[in-house]
Amino acid sequence: MNSNLKNKFDSIIFDLDGTLWDSTVTVANAWQKAKMEFDYVTNDITPQDVQGIAGMAYDAIFEKLFPYLTTEQRNEFKARCAKYELEMLNEHGGKLYPDLKPTLADLATRYKLFVVSNCQCGYIELFLTLNNLESTFAGHQCYGTKSQPKYLNIIDIVQDHNLQNPVYVGDTQGDLDSSSKAGVPMIFAAYGFGEVNGEQISNIERFSDLQVLL
Repeated sequence: MNSNLKNKFDSIIFDLDGTLWDSTVTVANAWQKAKMEFDYVTNDITPQDVQGIAGMAYDAIFEKLFPYLTTEQRNEFKARCAKYELEMLNEHGGKLYPDLKPTLADLATRYKLFVVSNCQCGYIELFLTLNNLESTFAGHQCYGTKSQPKYLNIIDIVQDHNLQNPVYVGDTQGDLDSSSKAGVPMIFAAYGFGEVNGEQISNIERFSDLQVLL
């Protein structure tokens, strides 16, 4: 772990799924509930399926998992999944990674904190509300807001908040590709869902490593 990153950044932009929490079980249950209402959806949805598409844009997820559906069927099913996803997350939540809250509280004393995720509208807000983290983060952006690629959402956060030296923390190759395209260096969360092959500036094995690293 590179330990020479202190005092180099003014802000931290976080991915959500696989970086701040693991909601795969609840999301899979929500999508499976939706699946039971549509006879044209033939495959079951497991937590492993949800983990495997983590980091993808919301529309692309359903194109990958349900390629046999027509566009109309896919959109109808996706809308029901999105509805049940927020409802069930509101009831059951997701699993925060160990020491997340105290680590964020410490980081927030030195950095502006943000979230950028490829999720639907309402998902980040639900995460923040469920875990009493609204005041910890200075802003957030998601795919559902403008239906644009993650790298553009990262750029929006940087520009909207006049960030001079941000760093991104994510857990997938898509995160690394997006942060690189946005011109923001990335710290790889090795405990998350994916693997990376590229130029991340450091790896962390647990979320609390950020307190030492930054």
